[in-house]
Amino acid sequence: MKVVPAKFYVGRPEVVARELLGKLIVRKIGRQRLIGRIVETEAYLGLDDPASHSFPGLTARNSVMFGPPGRAYVYFIYGMHYCLNVSCEPDGQAGGVLFRALEPVSGLAEMARLRGLPDGASPRLLTSGPGRLCQALGIMRDGINGMDLTSPKSVLQIADDGYVPEGVTVTPRIGITKASDRPLRFLISGNKSVSK
Repeated sequence: MKVVPAKFYVGRPEVVARELLGKLIVRKIGRQRLIGRIVETEAYLGLDDPASHSFPGLTARNSVMFGPPGRAYVYFIYGMHYCLNVSCEPDGQAGGVLFRALEPVSGLAEMARLRGLPDGASPRLLTSGPGRLCQALGIMRDGINGMDLTSPKSVLQIADDGYVPEGVTVTPRIGITKASDRPLRFLISGNKSVSK
């Protein structure tokens, strides 16, 4: 398992979003490692995308979306959920990928505890949906926003274990009102952990 390098994220968000499928998010909490396979993503195209947080231009809140590539962008939505993204494009250009769902791989009991669920809860209930996966991995804006996901020393990384999805389905993004018709949602075909 190798940490995905910064150069991987320099491409267009729609390319990076598709290529992230099958990679692993690794979250280190103390001595524990919580790991989930990325099974669903959405691309946000920066200044050309009305649905992107970077569409209005550079602000203190969205500055991570403008680079450098491979940084965590975390925001709070509906007053109750955190969402995790990774910055794409060359430094100075806005773009990002939202992680919508993971298939839990390791640390399921701790994920359940962080989600307030009983040990042995359905894996789908742990990390299916952007808010759930952040809760299951203990991801909040404080301490994570702006973190370099490409550093071997980071407590949050994206790693590659060589897995390649057999099929990828592309659909319009969900849960948004602006530019909702664009086919920028990518998921591993048939995976049971994809959000509904």
